[in-house]
Amino acid sequence: MKIRLRLLPPLLALATLALPAGAAPSPQEILIASDAVRNPDFPFGLTNSLIEYRQGKQTDSSTLAIYSKADPNGGQFRSLVRYTAPARDANKLILFNGKDLWFYDPASKASIRLSPQQRLLGQASNGDVVTVNLARDYQATSAVEEDTQDGDRQTRRSHRLSLSASTPDATYARIDMWVDAASARPLKARFYSESGKLLKTAYYRRYQTVFGIQRPTETVIIDGLEPDWVTVMRYSDWVKREVPETWLQRDYLPRFKPE
Repeated sequence: MKIRLRLLPPLLALATLALPAGAAPSPQEILIASDAVRNPDFPFGLTNSLIEYRQGKQTDSSTLAIYSKADPNGGQFRSLVRYTAPARDANKLILFNGKDLWFYDPASKASIRLSPQQRLLGQASNGDVVTVNLARDYQATSAVEEDTQDGDRQTRRSHRLSLSASTPDATYARIDMWVDAASARPLKARFYSESGKLLKTAYYRRYQTVFGIQRPTETVIIDGLEPDWVTVMRYSDWVKREVPETWLQRDYLPRFKPE
């Protein structure tokens, strides 16, 4: 996915798509505005609670503490993920730094390279749980205005974006994404493999005011082949905080101590 974009403009300008009078936003500008709705433009932390369901019954769960900040040289987020539950996984770490993704187990004191496509829990992959600016890894090639149903089965006027991977490090080969035409809120997305197979569908729900902007606090992920296999990710405990550079280095993982 080889596209070079300058650093994101100020968050509020993006979220309102401030464009010259009469100008229609380009597909890429719509994607950038949607990124700004999902992601703060400063270092932050949050809790990501994942719950897996099969045929309507809960089968597994995990809780993650996530610390993220954007790379000043490219704008993509770098994240440190710490397991807080279940107890068997407590204090295991995942480091996402540029194109590198590492898993560290304090029991074995070993770090191993992971793929963003590998499943972390249910339908949530490693690449799904870290903060990502999609406009850094994908090129929006078209935007079609149409009505679609959101995660609450409400009809919304939206832009359907077709996203193509623009760097080799992108988690998915292709994404179709629906963005609310009035607010730039992401509504849903479909993720595809290189062969064109539908891998999963995600709905962005439960918008709440976080850092002064309405942001999705829940993502519902549905398997592309088994629609009764569902994973829910809920985001809470958002906090603006410093994320030290040392935390984002592989060599520091054995020394990391949660605050």
